[in-house]
Amino acid sequence: QVQVVESGGGLVQPGGSLRLSCAASGKIPSINAMGWYRQAPGKQRELVASITSGGLSNYADAAKGRFTISRDNAKNTVYLQMNSLKPEDTAVYYCRLSTWYAVWGQGTLVTVSS
Repeated sequence: QVQVVESGGGLVQPGGSLRLSCAASGKIPSINAMGWYRQAPGKQRELVASITSGGLSNYADAAKGRFTISRDNAKNTVYLQMNSLKPEDTAVYYCRLSTWYAVWGQGTLVTVSS
């Protein structure tokens, strides 16, 4: 059974940085995409960034220029480097693995506050 587990969330001051990690385990198809989504209180879950197994990345407008997604295929791990964090980045961040099915992680909370 394929699983994904996020880590790296926490409390950070505005302007600070965090690096999220998402590790996938199980029998994972070699062709896949992994992405980060977030859900703020009272809002719908939204895409932050995604990256294919071939290295093609895609970012939401809110993430462009501040966040960087990367992956280590040998480790089945995807990272989200978040810089210049703002209070509006506060949300639960979820990792998703997509092939012909999708697997979600349990989420990790990021709080940006002084």
